[in-house]
Amino acid sequence: MKRLQMALAFALLLSNTVWAEQVAQVASPDGRINVQLDVDGDGRISYRVLRDGVPVIAESRLGLRLRNGPHLLGGFALTQKTTTPFDETWEQPWGERRFVRNHYNELHAAFVEKQRGKRRMDVVFRVYDDGLGFRYEFPQQPALKNLEIQDEYTEFAIAKPATAWWIPAGEWNRYEYLYNRTPLVEVSQAHTPITLRTDSGLHLSIHEAALVDYASMWLRRSEGQRLRAELAPGGEQGVSVVRTLPFHSPWRSVQISEYAGGLVESSLILNLNEPNKLGDVSWFKPSKYVGVWWSMHLNQDTWGTGPRHGATTENTKRYIDFAADNGFRGVLVEGWNPGWDGDWFANGWGFDYTKSTADFDLPALSAYAAKKGVHLIGHHETACAVSHYERQLGAAFDLYARNGVDVVKTGYVCDAGQIERQDAKNGPVVREWHDGQWMSNHHLRVAEEAAKRHIAINAHEPIKDTGLRRTYPNWIAREGARGMEYNAWAVPPNPPEHEVNLVFTRMLAGPMDYTPGVLSLTGRNGQEIPSTLARQLALYVGLYSPIQMAADLPEHYAAHADAFQFIKDVAVDWDDTKVLAGEVGEYVAIARKQRGAPAWFIGAMNDRNPRTLALPLAFLDVGKTYRAEIYRDGDGADWKGEARFKFVRESKTVTSRDVLSLWLAGGGGAAVRFVPIDAS
Repeated sequence: MKRLQMALAFALLLSNTVWAEQVAQVASPDGRINVQLDVDGDGRISYRVLRDGVPVIAESRLGLRLRNGPHLLGGFALTQKTTTPFDETWEQPWGERRFVRNHYNELHAAFVEKQRGKRRMDVVFRVYDDGLGFRYEFPQQPALKNLEIQDEYTEFAIAKPATAWWIPAGEWNRYEYLYNRTPLVEVSQAHTPITLRTDSGLHLSIHEAALVDYASMWLRRSEGQRLRAELAPGGEQGVSVVRTLPFHSPWRSVQISEYAGGLVESSLILNLNEPNKLGDVSWFKPSKYVGVWWSMHLNQDTWGTGPRHGATTENTKRYIDFAADNGFRGVLVEGWNPGWDGDWFANGWGFDYTKSTADFDLPALSAYAAKKGVHLIGHHETACAVSHYERQLGAAFDLYARNGVDVVKTGYVCDAGQIERQDAKNGPVVREWHDGQWMSNHHLRVAEEAAKRHIAINAHEPIKDTGLRRTYPNWIAREGARGMEYNAWAVPPNPPEHEVNLVFTRMLAGPMDYTPGVLSLTGRNGQEIPSTLARQLALYVGLYSPIQMAADLPEHYAAHADAFQFIKDVAVDWDDTKVLAGEVGEYVAIARKQRGAPAWFIGAMNDRNPRTLALPLAFLDVGKTYRAEIYRDGDGADWKGEARFKFVRESKTVTSRDVLSLWLAGGGGAAVRFVPIDAS
């Protein structure tokens, strides 16, 4: 009787199952990753991913939810498929490595509705040895003129139990959260990149690439370990993206690695972007900078005018002199223009980007800086009155170009969902999200207008990075995470594991202007920064940016001259990058080779648990002898109290055959510079 009941239950299951047929597949160049496309009996498209024959992503749905027509979800049949190999090596004008190999196999699958409107939707997969990307493409067609996309049905069903490192999406504070570490089944709605480690030790990062004229993808867990794309809302109710055909979506990306460092070494996100559209960008110089900034976060100076105004001619000259004396190219000045007085956070419509305050002489300061080989770094805070900013954009960049300002930090300080868009002057103000379609287009407008004047952009409170620096190499860095300023005034400040988490999460998207190097290790009202002195130096190698700030006050660097020497010496542009050791959220050691020079650097960072790392130096040139200039935690160092300042600077002779042993304190780190002895 029991067997009969089981047979009947199985027959019922079969009767309710919609069988799927595999219609196409494509493998990575090394054959280890395989992507399979299926169409079920209802014409629904899905994909799955295997690595060495083992499921990584189980059957996952593809499709779009529309406002202006039936959803693009079912009724499809495959009409054409082509598979194409591709292999090139391209050169970055600046970056973590000079040469990047772009090697993949591409599957282009065309699907057409069998009935209804006969609409066509193509799906394109590019499969690399270290992961994959896929996107939707819509060619010109009679049955479809435009799409009003409410959301996507795109899914990522993770096949094996996994741990996730993630921050919430759709909340008030944009991307500026401490990372959660939870089982994947406890994720709610997350920003990308989201980093996963399966119980078998496989590491994954889900993100997107080439986000252009489209809303950002969030990930919402629907059930179990199934994540579904959720598009950032648009200002128009009920629709996230409006596009006219032909067009394609951004790439949805999955990086795959057996070890955590493989995610960091991957160039998949960059490779999924279009080549450089700007041509020669040698006018951008990767460099370090100082600025009128940290003193405001310490509440010693103010952005607004008055007795404690930071952006004065006299104070800026002091920073220019400091930059020139210590080999820094840039000086950032915030609060230089009208609009900061009063409650600027609530009303950014008072900002004027074409004038200086009475106590800040922009032409005179630019000339003074130029004589010393220093450039001012401009600052455009919008307080989210973005249409107001756009109306001044050309004139504002013209002003900077006339005064030799070739890098601009932009800002969008307001709560998420409170961007102010006004399409016509005196028209209604519409609220947008920082990462919606309208802001995606705004940021590109800024980058393009800046490029016309040979100006680079460093966006804060930005839309997330998706590798567009390859296409627009003047978009050099972004914030888009909880940065150093939280150590000045937040309770709690950034904990020891935070920057290690960033390496394996936020930094997978692209460069971050974290503003490191606070050697005083002290925030507002004496708040302790949970870091050792050596760890602050390691940030310059561990958290990549082609512009790196020496964020502390000049007098604090004078008080820590030994440690400050590394900040003066460290490079910001690299020929190569290698992850020597690391686990997500625990520790990391990264080696980078200086662009156009024989020197190598190591940055090692630790969570709150002391540990010793044994780092093989096989990356050094064989047959050469190097002087290793080591900046490390001293005996008894710790991330709390006076032990934060226990610090050792020493040198030793090494070769590629050696293994460097580094003890890292809790919340500690180490920074090393390797200089060939025959070139010193």
